[in-house]
Amino acid sequence: MLKIQTQSEWIARAKEVLPAGGFGNFDPGIIIARGEGSHVSDEDGNEYIDYLIGSGPMLLGHGHPEVMEAVLEQLPKGMTFFANNSKGIELAEAIIEAVPCCEQVRFVASGGEADMYAMRLARAYTGRDKILKFEGGYHGMSAEAQMSLAPSRRVNFPQAVPDSAGIPQSVAEQMLIAPFNDLDAVAALLDEHDDVAAIMVEPLQRIIPPEPGFLQGLRTLCDKSGVLLIFDEIVTGFRLAYGGAQERYGVTPDICTLGKITGGGFPLAALGASTEIMKHFDKSKVGEQGWLMQLGTLSGNPVASAAGLKTMEVLRRDGTYEHLRAIGKQLQQMQSDALNEAGIVHRICGDETLFDVYFTKAECRDYRSANHDDPQRNATYNATLRAHGVFKAPGKLYPSLAVTEADLEQTREAVRHAVEAIS
Repeated sequence: MLKIQTQSEWIARAKEVLPAGGFGNFDPGIIIARGEGSHVSDEDGNEYIDYLIGSGPMLLGHGHPEVMEAVLEQLPKGMTFFANNSKGIELAEAIIEAVPCCEQVRFVASGGEADMYAMRLARAYTGRDKILKFEGGYHGMSAEAQMSLAPSRRVNFPQAVPDSAGIPQSVAEQMLIAPFNDLDAVAALLDEHDDVAAIMVEPLQRIIPPEPGFLQGLRTLCDKSGVLLIFDEIVTGFRLAYGGAQERYGVTPDICTLGKITGGGFPLAALGASTEIMKHFDKSKVGEQGWLMQLGTLSGNPVASAAGLKTMEVLRRDGTYEHLRAIGKQLQQMQSDALNEAGIVHRICGDETLFDVYFTKAECRDYRSANHDDPQRNATYNATLRAHGVFKAPGKLYPSLAVTEADLEQTREAVRHAVEAIS
C-alpha cells in the first residue's frame, strides 16, 4: 500500500471505512496528526492553537512532561488488569478528597457510561423510575440521555423528544423535560409527578450559566420531594474549580459524574456519592433485588489512573486556577472588544474556563434562547478563526493552562480577521 502523504488522502480513506467519514465527534474535514503543548497539527502540517483540547480533557495541554513521566512509569508495569490496582485506588482517594459529594466512587471508561449508571443508581436507591432533565442538557449517548438534547422542533414541556433513531417510545415516557434556569417549571413537575427518582443537570449547561439561586433551588426542591440531585460534572469537574461546580457554586448534589480531566487524557470516568447511596453496588449490603450490576474491561485502568493522579497533582498547585481564569478572561475580552468596535451585537456566554460567543441580542438562559440570530455569521466567524490558526468547536472554547502569551497574540490577530469577515 502506498504511503499516504496528504490530509485529502486520509479524508478519502476515512470515507471508505467510517460512516460519514468520521468518528462522529468533530469535523471530519480535518485529520489531526499530533498535539504538543497548546498546539495541534493536521496531516498537511498546518499548526493551530488548540482550544478544543480533546473536548476538554487536555487542561494541562498535550504531552505535559509530568503526566508523560507518570504514564511511562506505569506502562512497563502493566496496561490493564480487570482487577483492583493501586493507582486506581489512589485516584479514588484523590477524587473523594476533592469532590464534596463523594464518599465512594465507581470507575467506568467514559462519561456517557458514568451518566447512564448515575441514573440507574438513582432509580435503584429511590425505587422510582422517572428522570427529570433539562432541554439541551448533554448526558452522554444512552437512550435516556438522548432525550431533548438538541431537539429541532419545539414541543410543550415536559414532553421528551428523542434525538436519535432506535430509541423505544417507552424511554420517552420515563423522562421529564424542563427548561434550564426555570425553578417554577421544575417545582410544578415535581408536584405533578411523585415517581421522579432524580433531577439530572449540568451545573453549567453546555456554556449556559445557572442563574443565582437556581442550583440551590434544585437542591431544596429535591430535599422536599425525596428526589436525588445528580450533577453531571463530566465537563465541569476539575475545570471550574478543583472541586468542580460543587465548589464553584457552593451546592452539593447527591450523585455526581466525572470524566475528561479526571483521566488526564485517557479513557476514564467515574460516578460518586455517599456511602449510603453507593452501597447499591455491593450485593452483600443490599441483596439481589437492590444490587446494581456494573463492570467494565477498562474500569480503573492503571495507565489512565496514573495520568489522572498526576494531572490532579498539578492542578492542586498554588495559582493554577487563577492562571486559567486569567487566560480565559483575556480570550473573552479580546473577542468582546473587537466585536464591540465593529458594532456587532453579541454575548459572551459561559464561564472564564469554558465559553463562546453568541451572535444574538437575547439573554442566553436556556436551550431556546441560546442561539445565534444568524447561524451563518457564526459559521463564518469560526471558519475564519481556523483559517488563521485557531482550532475550536463551533459552539465552545476551552482555554488550557498550556496557552502562552504568543498564543494569545496570535489568537487576537485571528479574531481581528474573523470580525472583519462578518462585518
